[in-house]
Amino acid sequence: MERKFSHTQQSAVTQGSCTVLLGLLLGLWLGGCTSQTAPPQQNAAANSQSPRSPAQQQKKVILTTFTVLADMVRNVAGDRAIVESLTKPGAEIHDYEPTPSDLAKAQDVDLILDNGLGLERWAERFYGNVKDVPHVTLTAGIQLISIAEGAYQSQPNPHAWMSPQNALIYVENIRKALVELDPKNAATYNANASAYSDQIKAIDQTLRKNLAVLPENNRYMVTCEGAFSYLTRDYGMKELYLWAVNSDQEGTPKQVSQVVDAVKANQIPVVFCESTVNNGAQKQVASETNAKFGGIFYVDSLSDMNGDAPTYLKLLEYNVTTLINGLQGKS
Repeated sequence: MERKFSHTQQSAVTQGSCTVLLGLLLGLWLGGCTSQTAPPQQNAAANSQSPRSPAQQQKKVILTTFTVLADMVRNVAGDRAIVESLTKPGAEIHDYEPTPSDLAKAQDVDLILDNGLGLERWAERFYGNVKDVPHVTLTAGIQLISIAEGAYQSQPNPHAWMSPQNALIYVENIRKALVELDPKNAATYNANASAYSDQIKAIDQTLRKNLAVLPENNRYMVTCEGAFSYLTRDYGMKELYLWAVNSDQEGTPKQVSQVVDAVKANQIPVVFCESTVNNGAQKQVASETNAKFGGIFYVDSLSDMNGDAPTYLKLLEYNVTTLINGLQGKS
């Protein structure tokens, strides 16, 4: 597991020095950014920074780069740490633009946890402006799959968390990071990680059981983004997608034509898309092939608390149900 721990941590600053710090951070960050305005959902802080009680002030504060990781970490941390996400539910992580307030938040936490593998394309500049805060990359130990085509060809596919098998590696890396950061609560972190892993294993078994009854030629997963390479590898499926990675060219006529031909040739009954992208191109594929549009998967973000995937476990359960229903003709 990649660790970058410093020998010292930033001490709390007074109200007066916060103003100076924010001014400096604003200058540093804006000096490295373009003048283009980010979408409103990306400019909002992922969590409000309300004053913490004395009991909360004794807890370690952990910042994750996106909502999926935040939920996984909360399940391991329990009530022994405060866990926040840099992004909000529904935000697209690949091209997120951290704001000066994000930098200020990151400067005041005890640990930052990221996915790595190029998911957070802004990470190098972000960490360059956050001093003396350790960060850990949670994909250490994953058997990587390379992106097969497009602008990021041969780079590692970053969507490792989409496979329940890989999720168990994430949980173990989270457990190790929390124990190292906060050894006095190691027993709690160890117990929570074990219980959470058991829940993930149950979803793994459900997926395997349902796929086993399908004919092998009906185990295609057709999506908009190529975000399911790890899942299809680990569960004996075949993957087909319109584009390799979000923010690459999305839904071009050539991409649509290639998927239409493959769906027809293999008589694939259903196609899907993801919650954070436009599904118009995939619905065109469905229309031109008489395949059903089976719905959306959650990948780069959880939903809000009222949605279908407010937690990582719910994300896995929803995706598995949507996939199996689609392949069985129930969508």
